Parts: sequence; C-alpha cells; structure tokens
Amino acid sequence: MQIDLAGKTALVTGSTQGIGAAIAAGLARAGARVAVSGRGADSVDAALERLRGQVPDGDFLAAPGDIATDEGTRQVLDALPRADILVNNLGIFGARPALEISDEEWRRYFEVNVLTAVRLTRAYLGGMTERSWGRVQYIASDSAIAIPAEMIHYGVSKTSLLAVSRGFAKAAAGSGVTVNSVLAGPTHTPGVEEFVYGLMDSSLPWDEAQRAFMREHRPQSLLQRLIEPEEIANMVVYLSSPLASATTGAAIRVDGGLIDSIVP
Repeated sequence: MQIDLAGKTALVTGSTQGIGAAIAAGLARAGARVAVSGRGADSVDAALERLRGQVPDGDFLAAPGDIATDEGTRQVLDALPRADILVNNLGIFGARPALEISDEEWRRYFEVNVLTAVRLTRAYLGGMTERSWGRVQYIASDSAIAIPAEMIHYGVSKTSLLAVSRGFAKAAAGSGVTVNSVLAGPTHTPGVEEFVYGLMDSSLPWDEAQRAFMREHRPQSLLQRLIEPEEIANMVVYLSSPLASATTGAAIRVDGGLIDSIVP
C-alpha cells in the first residue's frame, strides 16, 4: 500500500514520547506536516529534536500547551488553527485500589483522558466537514473493554472515548470525515515500564518482568508480549489515509488479541 499524506496537517496530542511520538514519526514519514503537542515548550522542543533525527525530511512544528486547561488549549489552537488529522493520544494511567480512588482523581482522569479529546474535536471537526475531508482518532485501550481491576478509573475513561468516537462519527456522517478509535493493547513505553515495575519485582530484568506481567496481569494476550509503539502507529497512519475512507465510527483493535471476542 502507498500511503501519501502530503498536503495534510496533523495534530498528535501527548506526542513528546511513547505512542504519541511514534505516531508523529509515522505520519511525518507518510508526508504529513505534524504538530507535536506536550504540556511545556522544553519537552516539545526536545521531542522535535529527536523526531527530526528519526525523520530527517519530516515537516514538524511545535504546539505546546496543557490541553487539560483552557489556556493551554488556546495555546495549541493558536499554534495550529487548522488540522486535517487529529489524533487524540494524550492519556494518563496508574494503578490504584478501586475503593481508594477519590472523587478528585476520578475527575482528573475524565478531564485529561476524555474532555481534552472532546475539546479538540469540537475545535477542528467543523473545519474538516466544511472541507469535506478529515480524520479524527482517539487512542483508546483494551482496558475500555476488559476493565482492569487495578485501575478501573483508567478503564472507564477509555470506555468513554469509544462512546465519544461513535457519537462524533455520527455528527460527521456523510461529510467525508471519518472518526474512529484505536484499541491499543499493553504497549512498551517508559510509562508502562514504570507501571510494570510497580506491580512486579523491581529486581527482575526487564524482559523477565514484562513477561511475568503479561502472564499474571494480562493472560488473555495472544501476542504474549508488550506491543511496540510503532505497531500502534502503523494502524493510526493507515486510518489517517485516504485508503481508510470507508472505516468510520469503528473501534479498531491493535491489542495483540487480548480482548477475548470475535466481534471487532
């Protein structure tokens, strides 16, 4: 398949590291102009330096701002008033016993994981529909379907994204704009390494620790390993392309077979 995103501008939230950075690199390799978003200018500048090293001919720009706040959202929109592709990747996670999750923490997870995506979709979707082309994606999780006992607040926030995605897909019906969510499985990022070692013996070598984590906490995985960020990015790049024009309102799985269902 030849994926050509030349002439398209993309915003990837939470793209200074991990899955977001891999998505930004993948979109740039396909020819898109990519806005890199993170809370602070320093982290965004450092990410841009790394991305330009990975994709020397890539077209990147900085869009710093804490999109969990009104001021930070305005900063991002000022840096990028128009987008053809919006990838709502920003998310937080962490283990917490269910009965110890406070109201404040529930609100924080909903604000960061859900409302940031809603705000940006609201900001960009109208322009996409006017131009009769656009792509909106939400990076959800297998945890949206298989709620993890150790972080139900995270799982519920990702379940909410599936509803948000389907709802906005209906709002964009017939416009040439597609709206989808990506169900990412357990993925190898620095944050996940920290999470894994929070649950496993910290003295274990990484390969042993991650395999033990998958056996004990994600035994349904058919892949039986953590997914690499580039594997998530490959699906996002495809869904961002004209080749995926008939896929909308969907929850696409890149979960390593973790969700035990034959229904997509």
